[in-house]
Amino acid sequence: MKKTQQTIAAISTSTVASGVGIVRISGPKAFSVAAKIFFPSKKEKFAKLKTHTINHGWIIDKLNNKYQRIDEVMVIKMDAPNTYTKEDTVEIDCHGGIVVLRKVLELALKYGCRMAEPGEFTKRAFLNGRIDLAQAEAVIDIIKAKTDKALGISTQQLKGELSKEIRAIRNIFLEVITFFEANIDFPDEEIGRLNLSEIERLLTKAYLKVKNLIDSSVRGKVLREGIHVVICGRPNVGKSSLLNALLKQERCIVTHIPGTTRDTVEEIIDIKGVPVRIVDTAGILEPKDLVEKKAIQRSREQIDLADLVILMFDANKKLSCGDKLLIHRLKNKNCLAVVNKIDLKRNINIDFIKSEFKHVIEISAKQVKNINLLEKEIVKFAYGENRNNEENVLISNKRHIEKINNSFVLLEDAISYVKSAGNPELVAQNLKEALGCLDDIIGERFSEEILDRIFSEFCIGK
Repeated sequence: MKKTQQTIAAISTSTVASGVGIVRISGPKAFSVAAKIFFPSKKEKFAKLKTHTINHGWIIDKLNNKYQRIDEVMVIKMDAPNTYTKEDTVEIDCHGGIVVLRKVLELALKYGCRMAEPGEFTKRAFLNGRIDLAQAEAVIDIIKAKTDKALGISTQQLKGELSKEIRAIRNIFLEVITFFEANIDFPDEEIGRLNLSEIERLLTKAYLKVKNLIDSSVRGKVLREGIHVVICGRPNVGKSSLLNALLKQERCIVTHIPGTTRDTVEEIIDIKGVPVRIVDTAGILEPKDLVEKKAIQRSREQIDLADLVILMFDANKKLSCGDKLLIHRLKNKNCLAVVNKIDLKRNINIDFIKSEFKHVIEISAKQVKNINLLEKEIVKFAYGENRNNEENVLISNKRHIEKINNSFVLLEDAISYVKSAGNPELVAQNLKEALGCLDDIIGERFSEEILDRIFSEFCIGK
């Protein structure tokens, strides 16, 4: 029997103790399995229960003609095709203890189900035509979303907005391929006469649509993956105070004693929709012992890995040799200069700092002054200088970005051939390959290997 013809079951909620836990069953035997373990309180037969209704009852294990009550539950019976998988589906809402959930699952497996593989419910939704592959991948992105904006992208993709745009581009490719193939097959007929200006117009329209998707991928990738930001500076410039100000809570111990932070401190925060992994590093420049030496080593490792470095200075003090050493070390890094403690008397040479850095922000971390300006600069860096905040469709998935980029290169070559009145067969071949890239995104073509790779990222039960 093919896997897709088997009935599957899994726990679809977290395996930590909670108020409610769900066991999901899907497949041709879903109703017969449920009938053997679920006993409605109204004593109706399971087959007589109305579809898409919630039914109270008990899960009971019939063992050696003895009836053992496992849990009081609510059960939803859902007839195909109006279900998540487009198959007969049963969801059992149990109490959220892991022991009871496992026991209910064991009973389902005992009476004819097999354990679902990671993402298999969503995989079946794709294979049965309820959603396309891009929408299926949106499900895992929704689960992994780190911010409201990242969730918004994934929700739009699940709704089908990205697929709609891909299909619009795909239709243009198909129309132009048809023109060229007619020319190749019937060169002497009226149907085979190419209108190159019309073809160029269509391909330019497709070009702009693909280019918009590529441009949106910068912002989409940032919202999906976030950026790695490291705060560094000499001791006692206010690095920990800045982290606390960005977090809007006291995460780090702050004292007037230099070198209070002796190791890196990491947090993930949401700055205007951008997930930011921000690291506060130790400010010790000359280690006095092994612990401080390791702290400096970790700080340097974090700086090397950072997408953006915030280099802090103390406005109350003149630039030290340590400050200048850090400026020199960070010349080849993306860096924001932050002058802290502007609420105190200024002794720093601010003009020198402005001559060394493109972006200089003056703040008071203690008084939370101008922190919003720093947040704006971080967001501006994350998205790049030329960004559009109003994109209706954002592409953020690495696989999709790769396929779109490949399609774009092939499309550019096709346009070049058309403009130079090149070989129609080469144009058609390029567009067919570009079309294949789009088909890979929405699942018009796929392999088991690709599906296994995509759905292996899902949790079991989704």
